[in-house]
Amino acid sequence: SPQVQPFLPQWLAEPKRVQKRIRDNLCPIGDVPGIHPRLLKKLQMNGIDSFFPVQAEVIPAILQSASNGYLMGRGGYRPKDICVSAPTGSGKTLSFVIPIVQVLLDRVVCHVRALVVLPTKELAQQVSKVFNVYTDGTGLKVALITGQKSFAKEQEMLVQKKVTGYCSLADIVVATPGRLTDHINQTPGFSLTQLRFLIVDEADRMIDDMHQNCLNQIVKAAFQGENDSGSNMLFQRTKPGPVTAASSCSPQIPLQKLLFSATLTQDPEKLQQLDLFQPRLFTSVYSEKNRDGTETEQETNHKYTLPEGLSQCYVPCDLNSKPLLLLYFMLMMKFTRVLCFTNSREASHRLFLLVQAFGGITVAEFSSRLPPNERRRTMKEFEQGKIQLLISTDATARGIDVKGVNYVINYDAPQFIRTYIHRVGRTARAGEAGVAFSLVLRIQERRFLRMLRDAGIQDIKKHPVKGNSLKPLVEQYEGALCKLEKTVK
Repeated sequence: SPQVQPFLPQWLAEPKRVQKRIRDNLCPIGDVPGIHPRLLKKLQMNGIDSFFPVQAEVIPAILQSASNGYLMGRGGYRPKDICVSAPTGSGKTLSFVIPIVQVLLDRVVCHVRALVVLPTKELAQQVSKVFNVYTDGTGLKVALITGQKSFAKEQEMLVQKKVTGYCSLADIVVATPGRLTDHINQTPGFSLTQLRFLIVDEADRMIDDMHQNCLNQIVKAAFQGENDSGSNMLFQRTKPGPVTAASSCSPQIPLQKLLFSATLTQDPEKLQQLDLFQPRLFTSVYSEKNRDGTETEQETNHKYTLPEGLSQCYVPCDLNSKPLLLLYFMLMMKFTRVLCFTNSREASHRLFLLVQAFGGITVAEFSSRLPPNERRRTMKEFEQGKIQLLISTDATARGIDVKGVNYVINYDAPQFIRTYIHRVGRTARAGEAGVAFSLVLRIQERRFLRMLRDAGIQDIKKHPVKGNSLKPLVEQYEGALCKLEKTVK
């Protein structure tokens, strides 16, 4: 049977377009309406005097949706949920941090009102850091819940037991799914009944099956107490539905979902599971205007935008020459600040040992086998330029904002387009330039190019490296291999 085109809901079909070109479309922070003077001052103190396009669009939208304080809007209108699809490095974090801190500035009692869920510890840490900068001096409390501290320690950060019952110690919780679910189920007094914002960052990954359960649990916890007739809940919460006399008589706190991703799924069924309320989509994935003002409709398969300053190349090669190519780029082409991706922890570790044995390159590995403090130190040294080559897996590097990556090398060609987008998006951030090289085995070449072509990525150049260029490295390389075999044994 012919393939049925899924019906795209209107909000997906007609999103709010956000300018792609970051540098040409910076917006002075003073020009974005409604930002609290206190936060403007903080932004300036942090060296931020203009917003990226995504921030300039999304910040006012969130502020607007919360203009009635925490309660339902006039006549029981609920704020619309918001989805943001924009490339890596386009400033998504600040676009939710600023409005959320602002909306919570005048809170009187501490309750968990904003919850940010992220797929990895590193990302959660990064986001909580940004929240800490902007809540500093406001009295708002941020708790980071990722399992880096013991469960009991985290419980102490979340709730305090008093004679009158439990009270919350956090206004904003930044968490990874597993640990969060544990607290929802096992921490007495940890309550989400006053939750006003649920932010799901890297949403495509969170919608995947393993985390779907976590999102369901959050929503369930947020709507608890609806039918506990015994509780004198002043603020009853009802699941969204038609406004009835009963539902509009008591003031309600709406739960608004904010989804962010570089690769937001276009699959309506997946988005359906998130149970979004009249969502608005902001996206920078769309067709460009021509000089004469007409639009070129590019095929709809331009689902992903890549950073503007990015150049992409691929090197056809065979298995044996891959390590030599990496050494060639580092030693003969003198690449600096290179982030190199492999497809597994084992491959990553082995390649690290090999480069180390070869010598002459400051190299480190960045993997989930390392304790967090070591990962942070490695990160810092890489950013300071003390480490020239960082070898990593996707799990560790997803969404991480590494400053000053000049080159991304896909040592193993990625199997999925999303992986490709996220890897190459570690360079050319915030409008800077960067280069991505993919080492592609000859048997993978057709599939790899088709994968990019299907995603509308056409500007990748073939960059063959002649065997002769690698010759000078061979002898020392074989020496390094022998050395490695010995240490492995």
